[in-house]
Amino acid sequence: MSVPLLKIGAVLSTMAMVTNWMSQTLPSLVGLNGTVSRAGASEKITLFQSPEEGWQLYTSAQAPDGKCICTAVIPAQSTCARDGRSRELRQLMEKVQNVSQSMEVLELRTYRDLQYVRSMETLMRSLDARLRAADGSLSAKSFQELKDRMTELLPLSSVLEQYKADTRTIVRLREEVRNLSGSLAAIQEEMGAYGYEDLQQRVMALEARLHACAQKLGCGKLTGVSNPITIRAMGSRFGSWMTDTMAPSADSRVWYMDGYYKGRRVLEFRTLGDFIKGQNFIQHLLPQPWAGTGHVVYNGSLFYNKYQSNVVVKYHFRSRSVLVQRSLPGAGYNNTFPYSWGGFSDMDFMVDESGLWAVYTTNQNAGNIVVSRLDPHTLEVMRSWDTGYPKRSAGEAFMICGVLYVTNSHLAGAKVYFAYFTNTSSYEYTDVPFHNQYSHISMLDYNPRERALYTWNNGHQVLYNVTLFHVISTAGDP
Repeated sequence: MSVPLLKIGAVLSTMAMVTNWMSQTLPSLVGLNGTVSRAGASEKITLFQSPEEGWQLYTSAQAPDGKCICTAVIPAQSTCARDGRSRELRQLMEKVQNVSQSMEVLELRTYRDLQYVRSMETLMRSLDARLRAADGSLSAKSFQELKDRMTELLPLSSVLEQYKADTRTIVRLREEVRNLSGSLAAIQEEMGAYGYEDLQQRVMALEARLHACAQKLGCGKLTGVSNPITIRAMGSRFGSWMTDTMAPSADSRVWYMDGYYKGRRVLEFRTLGDFIKGQNFIQHLLPQPWAGTGHVVYNGSLFYNKYQSNVVVKYHFRSRSVLVQRSLPGAGYNNTFPYSWGGFSDMDFMVDESGLWAVYTTNQNAGNIVVSRLDPHTLEVMRSWDTGYPKRSAGEAFMICGVLYVTNSHLAGAKVYFAYFTNTSSYEYTDVPFHNQYSHISMLDYNPRERALYTWNNGHQVLYNVTLFHVISTAGDP
């Protein structure tokens, strides 16, 4: 009877060692350490949630040099998710989970049966001693006692049979672990086979593709405005400054117009650095004075509202001449329908990814903001939208991707409060925080080339980066 006990002990010892090895070593082989949470007799792997329909892309020009920062959330059924190696790795991880669960079941069963075997060990030794001491003749009473004790040991046979099955299971699991280790080693070797130069080339290629993607996917919904970046403190409380939204990236000229009415003097700085230092500029003297601060430079020309009129003027910097001027039909002027801060801000010109816009209001639409798309060559109105938002309640406004965004105040505590979508002729109320650092904004304009808001804030020239949100369908992906 002692021989079976030794065999049982050997089986138990082997199973304990294998179980311990599986629980301690296997998770580290596949990088599960730190990401696995135990829940009873099972293990769960927590993955980041991803969108179902398409890529969610957040783009923002956050760096001082204008570089774009993109954050992408990959869809659940993306090209990456269908990659062969990724699929194989997920399958291996599922196998690891199954093996771990099987080993935990074996561990629990082994512990239970071991307690039973230990309780029987004393009885088995007693029987073995009595059998060895017997001289072949037993009394009826002694024989009955031995018989009763043997009956108590009968369940041990089924326990031993279970141990035999568990031993076979351990052999199978050991082989499966060997296969898993080989597969994981192959994947690790493949993933680590690239040298530094090759990886650098891959990163550069990916960066180029991402840049092209960001250019193609430039439009999106406004989700955030950064903290202000003060460029310079110069001039009076009111004014405007801007760059040409259509100029190539190498052209960083800055135009500066101090004051909100009767002004004619425009300063053109060679670069942003020169503007900051107040050097290397030329002066343009406009033939007609301006009103308000809603001017914009677009493709080499300045578009502004002629003082005490609803006339739009297009002034060409290179030829120093007015190319065209035209009245906006019914547009209010001379502080009839300004923004909440006043300052003859009846007419506000803007440029976004789709072209030139005019924001104003008329008596016919009861002082609500009108958005009109203008032909930049003739200044004719191509199409108009009545937003239904009262202009005198707006702090300032700007256009991004055909959407008019309106702030609820020009003072501290302002936020982007209202959005009107020209593509669907619909609107929604928003809640995008907007830090008004110097407490009085008199000019706010978006530059699509730099993905930034230009602001004149109480005599300070300030920039804000914006973050746009895109959803890119992956239905056509292979």
